[in-house]
Amino acid sequence: MTTVGLFIGGVEVAAESGETFTTVNPATQEVLATVARAGAADVDRAVASAREGFAEWSAMTGAERGRMMLRAAAVLRERNDELAHLEVLDTGKPIAEASTVDVISGAECIEFFAGAAATIHGEYYDLGGPFAYTRREPLGVCVGIGAWNYPIQIACWKSAPALACGNAMVFKPSDLTPLTAMKLAEVYAEAGIPAGVFNVVQGDGRTGDALVRHPDVAKVSLTGSVPTGKAIMAAAADTLKAVTLELGGKSPLVIFEDADLDHAVSAALLANFYTQGEICSNGTRVYVHRSIHEAFVDALRARTEKMVIGDPLDPRTDVGALISESHLAKVLGFIDAGIAAGAHVVCGGRRAGGSELLDRGNFVEPTIFTACTDDMSIVQDEIFGPVMSVLTFDDEDEVVARANATEFGLAAGVFTNDLSRGHRVAAALEAGIVWINTYNITPIEVPFGGVKQSGMGRENSLAAIEHYTQRKTVYVETSGVDAPY
Repeated sequence: MTTVGLFIGGVEVAAESGETFTTVNPATQEVLATVARAGAADVDRAVASAREGFAEWSAMTGAERGRMMLRAAAVLRERNDELAHLEVLDTGKPIAEASTVDVISGAECIEFFAGAAATIHGEYYDLGGPFAYTRREPLGVCVGIGAWNYPIQIACWKSAPALACGNAMVFKPSDLTPLTAMKLAEVYAEAGIPAGVFNVVQGDGRTGDALVRHPDVAKVSLTGSVPTGKAIMAAAADTLKAVTLELGGKSPLVIFEDADLDHAVSAALLANFYTQGEICSNGTRVYVHRSIHEAFVDALRARTEKMVIGDPLDPRTDVGALISESHLAKVLGFIDAGIAAGAHVVCGGRRAGGSELLDRGNFVEPTIFTACTDDMSIVQDEIFGPVMSVLTFDDEDEVVARANATEFGLAAGVFTNDLSRGHRVAAALEAGIVWINTYNITPIEVPFGGVKQSGMGRENSLAAIEHYTQRKTVYVETSGVDAPY
């Protein structure tokens, strides 16, 4: 067991609060580290450090910032195996995923925004003599608040655009997965990024609230739940902070009768069981045309039953452990509610067991429900676990209306070989991102974010630049000023 502090001013430091908490391996229940919890004084220290870092960092050219960020991305790639291993210990996800996605996608994000850093500019307006121009300027100190399902990736998704634009950041990881954000801070420091530009404070909701309410913070970016997002918006309103929210989802995956069945089944598996189902954009409401429902479910069952549940550090493992015992209980509660409501369990439906590891850890069998109705809690509520609801439909207008009948609007998927229908349905679905004939592909080059109660603002792509800069207009008079009095 190790001790983990805070990262402030370019170094790891102890918390003045003197408070600590522990982080636990979800697969083994072993304590990984004792972690310092930042109190109000620690938040003040981190924000002050960020203000100092911002003064130096924002004075550099975008090209200078970009070169340092590229060095950080290279270090991340060099340390991929080490960081992926640590991420698995903290999250319970399979190593086969973490080693190919989590750290690498974070490095890709930093590389993208490193390349964009030198291109951030304003516009020129010719006014027929007088002229005006705009400047894109950084906001100042930004706060990033991460989620526990993709800790290092989310830390990169928030810090990379912020830093490229010249801001400094104080990042608070989830208290369930506090370890890899500290490693990212080390990577930025090793790359030469000045002290104070990226700080990490650890803690729970009290720490997050202190950050959101701090008067010297200009922006808050959250990945988290809808209730947390609403609380942050309310707290940020006192000082009119800019806010970006990437929240929950209950996304529909619509499979028409002409879809490629094998590809549709693959997408449904990825959209429900990747990272144990702990992905906000997952397509957990799978609408299948009635004419292919039986064949789809048969193929889905056959492939699901072959999935390996086990040690997250074993490359053969397909399904790892849920993040915590309390979350395990929540997911099992939804399964019980689905059964009680009359849904049929095709496979799964239980806590996984049968070995010392499975009996000890937070493992749930990948679960498929059929005979679902739209009003069931397993269809309406975000479960954030390996639980899929399969529903039937008969025509396009019907399924679009049912797919949109939710408070969420993060993502959606459409499977069809009729591309006209694919684009038509994509336009009609109320979601921030729609995939046609694939699912959960999130290249850094394209925007990611939701509508309705799935959030506001966008992450990734050049759209993120809008959320980490502010425009200043400069008007230049070229012929003097005539006063009317």
